[in-house]
Amino acid sequence: MIYLDNAACTRLDERVLEAMTPYFFDTYAVATSEFGYSMGIDAKEGLENSREGIASRLGAGSEEIIFTSGDTESNNMALKGVAWALKEKKGKHIIVSQIEDFPVLNTAKALQKQGFEATFLDVDGEGFADLEGLRKSITKETVLVSIQHANQEIGTAQDLKAISEICKEKDVLLHTDATHSFTRLPLNVKELPVDLVTVSAHTIHGPRGIGALYIRKGTPITKFMDGGFQESNMRAGIENIPGAVGFATAVELVTEDETRQLEAMRNRVIDRALSEIPDVTLNGSREKRLPQNANLTFHYVEGESVTLHMDMRGFAVSTGSACFSRSLEASHVIRGIGGDHERAHGSVRFTFGRYNQMEDADAAIDAMSEVVARLREISPLARK
Repeated sequence: MIYLDNAACTRLDERVLEAMTPYFFDTYAVATSEFGYSMGIDAKEGLENSREGIASRLGAGSEEIIFTSGDTESNNMALKGVAWALKEKKGKHIIVSQIEDFPVLNTAKALQKQGFEATFLDVDGEGFADLEGLRKSITKETVLVSIQHANQEIGTAQDLKAISEICKEKDVLLHTDATHSFTRLPLNVKELPVDLVTVSAHTIHGPRGIGALYIRKGTPITKFMDGGFQESNMRAGIENIPGAVGFATAVELVTEDETRQLEAMRNRVIDRALSEIPDVTLNGSREKRLPQNANLTFHYVEGESVTLHMDMRGFAVSTGSACFSRSLEASHVIRGIGGDHERAHGSVRFTFGRYNQMEDADAAIDAMSEVVARLREISPLARK
């Protein structure tokens, strides 16, 4: 199997597992204070060293990093925590882009049920947030703007600098979901006035079930989950120390050379698909996109059929077709950028990781050419 769905989840790097293993079998205690027993102190040291490693990559202070169970929890914590903290002091209005991933979209909808107002900001045909629309949407009641760093489906990378400047000018907090961009695109909170950042390990060959939320010092936020006093009393529950160690190790292993290799594979797929297969549309920006993401619509075929035929040929890719969505709806991202249902149903996403080679990109397009040609021969969509 040639796995090209690394945006969904990546294979764990063996070096990450090696770093995690002692915290399963040797240093397996919960983290304790300096006045605790030695195994707990060692566990605490492993946790805090991991926090420092992730903070360093973001340009943050270690006290500004809260470990979570992943991007879904981090996004819930950011949106609900800020909304609840400021609803009495400032207002009950939040803004998110309409092509956010579901943890942000559905959290915004959940807040609507609690009496908050949510604006779902338009994007253009490449997926870029409407900056003038953002400026006009911010009111004196707005407590938070949440716009992702880069999109999970089409790969478009937002102009966070411009977005953050608008939010700063309007005195509104900004959260960004950097699940798919962290370590792959530049993101330094010393240089950008972003107040909260979601990151996760599962997209960079780290373990599943571990993520983090950066919370800039002084940001008003309410604890959204009751229980114990872990994570500076911001998150209840025993810390996932092996996961935190694995996350920090995964961050350390990502290099600029590797990212350039992913970008080369991405470009090969895009260039060959657009030049060799008729009736193909690139979804998202060509220039400002994730280095590991290529999303293309192959018109007159169903992404569901393409995915199944590719699987039979030994390739794992994903599609925006409704049949592959648990919500049974075609990609909200493709429709958000102005695509119709046909464009969404025919979309296929190729996402590359550490264990892919250029030969995988070429083999995928070779197979795709054959699959698309065959499906178009029998597709009623192509008969006009």
